[in-house]
Amino acid sequence: MSDVILTIKDVAEYLKVNERTIYRLVASGELPGFKVGNSWRFKQSELEQYIASQHNRTKFTDQE
Repeated sequence: MSDVILTIKDVAEYLKVNERTIYRLVASGELPGFKVGNSWRFKQSELEQYIASQHNRTKFTDQE
């Protein structure tokens, strides 16, 4: 199965956040990614799972 691979810049634009935010999320282990040489890469499918988990977490928190 082929998966779209995204760069830090792609992910930052997709999530509408600063690139530094993506580096912080990856460093904390919150956002799944992998390194190719010195550059971070992200699978689009894993990014979509991360977004869904954040949506579910926010939804649950809002109901409390």
